[in-house]
Amino acid sequence: MNTQKPINSSAPPESVNDNQPHSSGSQKRSLVPKGITIGMAVFALVLSLAGYGFRLLVGDDVQTVLRHAAMIVPAFMLGIPLLFWVGSRILNKVKGLHIESWNAISLGYLTSCVSMLWLMGTYS
Repeated sequence: MNTQKPINSSAPPESVNDNQPHSSGSQKRSLVPKGITIGMAVFALVLSLAGYGFRLLVGDDVQTVLRHAAMIVPAFMLGIPLLFWVGSRILNKVKGLHIESWNAISLGYLTSCVSMLWLMGTYS
């Protein structure tokens, strides 16, 4: 008969030495590889510029096309991903969440690509 009782049977074994930093857990891990994000950024740039070449071939005024491109391209290439990044920083501070910046930027580019495709489908 065993009369010895464990000291803390409800604690998992890894929680005993939580004072020391773990070498594998100290690195920040992003769910989205950087190549995917860069690919989405390039795709967003191609999508945002695609219609302007067609408009120039059809015969629209160059100054009008450039003025429109100067507003739309930065909005989709910088504005939407920047809003997602700022939103992730705010949620990290306010709610105590741990949203990686790279993941937020990736989601911003994904949203940018989807919204441009939706706009292209609506006006085609």
